[in-house]
Amino acid sequence: MASSGSQTKKADNHSDHRVQPTNPNIAAMKEDVLYHFSLSTSTHDFPTMFGDVKFVCIGGSPTRMEAFAKYMAKELGLDHPGAEYPNICKGTDRYAMFKVGPVLSVSHGIGIPSTSVMLHELIKLLYHARCSNVTVIRIGTSGGIGLKPGSVVITQQAVDPSFKPVFEQMVLGKPVVQRTRLDEKVAQELMQCALELLTFPTVLGNTMCTSDFYEGQGRLDGALCSYTEEDKQKYLKEAQAAGVCNIEMESSVVAAICGACNIPVAVVCVTLLDRLEGDQVSSPHEVLVEYQERPQRLVSHFIKKRLAAAQGP
Repeated sequence: MASSGSQTKKADNHSDHRVQPTNPNIAAMKEDVLYHFSLSTSTHDFPTMFGDVKFVCIGGSPTRMEAFAKYMAKELGLDHPGAEYPNICKGTDRYAMFKVGPVLSVSHGIGIPSTSVMLHELIKLLYHARCSNVTVIRIGTSGGIGLKPGSVVITQQAVDPSFKPVFEQMVLGKPVVQRTRLDEKVAQELMQCALELLTFPTVLGNTMCTSDFYEGQGRLDGALCSYTEEDKQKYLKEAQAAGVCNIEMESSVVAAICGACNIPVAVVCVTLLDRLEGDQVSSPHEVLVEYQERPQRLVSHFIKKRLAAAQGP
């Protein structure tokens, strides 16, 4: 733990970009209850608990994010016999959170609404902890378009189902549109890490974010279906022509919220199937497990390089 602390201190010396929500009301609050994390500024010492966090890795599944935390402990040399990685959010079943040195691993559930709630409370947590120079990376799964299953996509732009780099939501009954802003430098660094690993196919491309797994993604196997196979293929090929390499359900809100708060953010997802070839995820379990480990290995390499660079020669 001491070694990771010295690394983050040196990183702070380069710059001090504090995490700062855009909401001016937060600074005036006497207590901030992060209800869905089961944490509060009046009952928890955020700076002590989280002040050294430099990397936040988020993903849908609590089990996967716990596995990632354990993997990072080994990769950072922080693991030891009998080591335990408790769920910091054990007081709730909404999300799971694990900390290993300067890395926070958090689940966000499925889809934009669940991810949005988590991000609001995560950014407030980092603010109250007085964290600086934090990078957020979503690690997930997706459906590819014209890519071999198991390919990893580093998102260049998060686009909506009309292929526009925007995120729209209703606020006080009116539509509010935000740009989706991913950090180009982080994406390029991740791509360089992939070239260094050379263990699985990796591409840099656009990711389409939808609000539904079935009709919203043009699947033919849901309980409802209002289009034909020809309609589906036409739409997916239009997406491919617009630079879309994969489809998932969280990237746009991650890019919009983190981007609005000037937090460097990236999205790294593995493809479980080629949507031009089918709709159902039917690969054997052990194959899917290995696929899901690929983004973790890539992001781990990125984190270790960043920490080594911060530590200096």
